[in-house]
Order: sequence, then C-alpha cells, then structure tokens
Amino acid sequence: MSQTPSNTHESQEDKRLNKRLKDMPIAIVGMASIFANSRYLNKFWDLISEKIDAITEVPETHWRPEDYYDADKSTPDKSYCKRGGFMPEVDFNPMEFGLPPNILELTDTSQLLSLIVAKEVLADAKLPADYDRDKIGITLGVGGGQKISQSLNARLQYPVLKKVFKNSGISDEDSEMLIKKFQDQYIHWEENSFPGSLGNVIAGRIANRFDLGGINCVVDAACAGSLAALRMALGELVDGRSEMMITGGVCTDNSPTMYMSFSKTPAFTTNETIQPFDIDSKGMMIGEGIGMIALKRLEDAERDGDRIYSVIKGIGASSDGKFKSIYAPRPEGQAKALKRAYDDAGFAPHTLGLLEAHGTGTAAGDVAEFKGLNSVFSEDNDEKQHIALGSVKSQIGHTKSTAGTAGLIKAALALHHKVLPPTINVTTPNPKLAIEDSPFYLNTQTRPWMQRVDGTPRRAGISSFGFGGTNFHVVLEEYNQEHARGDKYRQREVAQTLLFNAPSREALLASLKETAADIASSNTDLQTLAKTHGLRSIDSSHARLGLVVQSAHDLQAQLAQVISTLEKQTKTHWQLPNGTSYRESALVSEQGSAKVAALFAGQGSQYLNMGRE
Repeated sequence: MSQTPSNTHESQEDKRLNKRLKDMPIAIVGMASIFANSRYLNKFWDLISEKIDAITEVPETHWRPEDYYDADKSTPDKSYCKRGGFMPEVDFNPMEFGLPPNILELTDTSQLLSLIVAKEVLADAKLPADYDRDKIGITLGVGGGQKISQSLNARLQYPVLKKVFKNSGISDEDSEMLIKKFQDQYIHWEENSFPGSLGNVIAGRIANRFDLGGINCVVDAACAGSLAALRMALGELVDGRSEMMITGGVCTDNSPTMYMSFSKTPAFTTNETIQPFDIDSKGMMIGEGIGMIALKRLEDAERDGDRIYSVIKGIGASSDGKFKSIYAPRPEGQAKALKRAYDDAGFAPHTLGLLEAHGTGTAAGDVAEFKGLNSVFSEDNDEKQHIALGSVKSQIGHTKSTAGTAGLIKAALALHHKVLPPTINVTTPNPKLAIEDSPFYLNTQTRPWMQRVDGTPRRAGISSFGFGGTNFHVVLEEYNQEHARGDKYRQREVAQTLLFNAPSREALLASLKETAADIASSNTDLQTLAKTHGLRSIDSSHARLGLVVQSAHDLQAQLAQVISTLEKQTKTHWQLPNGTSYRESALVSEQGSAKVAALFAGQGSQYLNMGRE
C-alpha cells in the first residue's frame, strides 16, 4: 500500500522527464522574412544560394558617417564602422492594419514591419479562415529598447541643455528658444508614444490585428533572443496549450546607438567584409532583420495537409555559469546546450550534414564556438570533415535578436531544397581551429545535399548565443514525405534534365514544336514534362535532344533556339553553349555501337572537393 504513491509519483516524474521533441516533433509550416537586400523569403534564399554579399555603407536614411564615423577606434563617441546589413524600403499601408496614419510617427518601425511579416507567415502557412485563433500564440525575440525610445529620451535632455546654456552666458530667453528648436528635432510625447516604443507591443499588435488568443510575449536573450522565443513556442505546442505558434525575431535597429555599443565593446571588424572562421577575420558587422516561422505539431500538420519545410527534432539551452567574464564566450557552456539538444532529438550529433553556427567573425567568439562544437561532435566520431559549417552573418550581418531565426530559416530552406548553402568571404580557415582534424569543413559553395549512404535523413543544427552567457541550439531534420507532393511548394523552381527522342530528325523536330506550343498555351508545365521526358532508356537508333532547364520560361527559350538550329543545321550531332546537346543516334565508334559507363570506386571521396574537376 505504501508503495503506490511512490510509484505513481515516479511514473508522473518519468512522464515529465520524457517529454522530448523526439517523441513529439514540431513541423515548420510557414516562414516569412525581411533581411538585407531580400524583401521576401524567396529573395532571401536566392541571396544565400547565389552567394550575394548584402553588406553596404550606412544609408542616409539611418545616419550620416560624417556625424558619427571615425576610423580611429579610440575617438570618443564615434564608431569605427560604417557598414552593415540594412533592410530594403518596404511599402506600409497603415489602414490595412487598422492603424490611424497620425500615429505612425509615434510607432517604432519594428512594430510596423512585424505586422507585414506576420501577415506573410500566416499566408505562407495557408491558415484557413475558420481556424480557431484562440489556439494560436506568438513569442518573439526582441532586444532592448526600440529606436523610437532614443528620440523620446532625447527630448528629456533639456535640463542639461538649460544648464549648459546658462553656464555659457546665454540668456534665459535665448535658452528657451534654442531648447524648443532642439526638441522639435525629435518626436513628441503623447498617449501613443509609450506603447509605440515598447518591445512587447511588437507581439501585442500582431495578436491584436490577427485576433490570436494564445500566449503573446517577447523574450530578451540578447543575440540568442529568437531561439529563446522558439524554445517557449515549442513548450506551448508540446504541452498542448496551443495548436499553432508564430515565433521568430525582430531587430530593425542599426541606429548610431547600436553602432556605438558594438564599436566601444569593441567587436566590429576593420575589414570591408564579414569573414566567419577565416584567417583574416577581424570582427563582425551588424544587420537588421525580421524573421518569423509558423509551427504545428507534426502529426497535426500531416493531418491538415500542410506544406512542411522541415521538422524540429530537438532544442537545448544552457548558461555559462561562473566564468572569467559575463561577456566572454565559454566553450563548455555552449557544449552543454549542444548535448541537451541532441539528447532531446534522440540521435548523435555527428549524423548532421549542416551546422549553421553563430559565427559572428570575432576572434574570441569563433574560436570558442568551434572548440565547443568540436568537443561534442568529435565524441565517438572519427570521421573528418563531413559536416558543412557556415554562418549567414557573412552575407547579411549579425541581426542581433533575430540572428537565430535567420540561421533557422536558412537551414530549413536548405533541408527543403536539398542544398548545402555557402558561407561567403572565406578563403583560408583560421589555423587556430585545426579544422582539418575536426568533423567540420567550411562550405563556400552552393552544393547538392546528397543523402548519406546509410539512409540517415538530412539534418541540420543551428546555434545562437547571447551576452550574459546564454546558449541555445536547435536541431532540424528533413521532412521525407515532401517530394511525394511534387515541387509546387518549393521556394524556387528546381532545374530539370529533359530528354526528347523520336525515330527521326523530322519526327523529333515536329515533337519539339508541339511541346513548345503546349508550353506557350500553358497546356503543360515543367514538372509534367520532367516525368514524361526524364532520363531513361531509348532506342539506340532514335534522334535525341538533351537539355537542362530552370523554369518553363527557360524551356520555352531553349526550345525556340533548338528548333531554329535543327531547321538550319545539317550536322548529325552538335551542342549549344547553354549545354543543350543533339545527336542523331546513339554513340557510334568504328567498332560499332558504344556504351557510356560510370565507375564508382565504392569508398566515397577521400577529401573535400575530390573529383570536382
């Protein structure tokens, strides 16, 4: 009898301890973003995969370098950096979101632009009109005060000015006139100023506008803020308190205050580019960005027929504990978060194919992060340089409280497209990393992400750390069923290899003309043609045409060129500069028919880029 309560207590405790994401994975069913040089999510993926550097000089809309810039790091009240990642201009219609135009000046940019991204993430998730919005919550990573606070606070400096003017011999009348002119440079205090400056109202406006009845709050964990918000969102779903969660990060502050903060730390690079883990890296640059994702429990997403970008399989968090400095990164603390994430996921860290690092580019930060990664990923793993390591900060800057979400979106899209994304501006790895003796390699090219020979799903990890010794790591896995649903949900059209054939040159020409007409009249599409004209065995006597196309428009252009060439060209075989290849029959040698063969050594590549040439 006395054992019953104890056993009951133990079983309940075990149940709580076993509530892990490996038992209840979470699906990413929607994403939206605004980052430097990439207004929309698909443009962000284009920027990543096409290796675009979005770092620019500070625009005049933000601040003037002649006011705040000085290359000398020791100059007081000056920033030695004037470059960064800046969001593009975005059209905003206040009436669309129920805001009277007269309060726009009193509402921080982060609140306004977040409404746009929230609308887009709900649209990307294809949220039905009749969905129970009481079961949708929102948690966002937001750092510190908002830009508008600086303007409001500046108006309050008039007592200091009055004192300075008086001590400078300026009359009281002139002092009042000068103070009035000073205050007129800044926005004024009134009933909308306070809520317009608050970080928590970023989430509050979204919940208000889109009628969300679940949890509504923001989290400040410095540069790890958005992954801290994700951790909270996952808890809401795993514990059954919400059916859908919107989460992510918001940072629209590349103001002089922010530049001064990082300049006097000092953390900024003196280079023109951001070079994470590189031998020439001198530091970081900051960026602006907003990223949001929509989450559901995987079983619910499958039930509802949602498009699933990837699946969250684990998350880990830790603090550095007592250390030499509250600002200094600690490898051991970061390693704790990593281990907890893979314990949550239920598989070994070294099964990953991609690691999106915090990777700011600072000397101390990169070396400490790599040491923590290597200590965890080398455990029970003798394989060298098999995990792609990178950082999206090399392209858009360090987006501070949004940094974790920027990396998460990058990794989710990489899994969705089966592509290993590049990190730019890296020439030679920092020798302090000894990366050649680790499980990692710095991936600098956009590569196909091949599945492991043992059938392990593609997996990715994302790290984010913040001032104050806070560490987060998230683990994603590909959604294996996505290809069964076709390519209509991809962010960009996937290149297709097409093979057309017919018994004769004339018959092939007629077939190509018919296909071109079908494409022009929208009677067929690229995906359908890929199924009927994919690589396959064909009669050796048939005329054949092979080509690789990116889109239906690309196919239309190539077919027009091919048809023209076939009508004018009499050669039995030829190739166009774009790679289109024609041959009147199978390969023929002097000895008769010949075959094409591919030799596979059976051991895979012995080193990075082996066989690339």
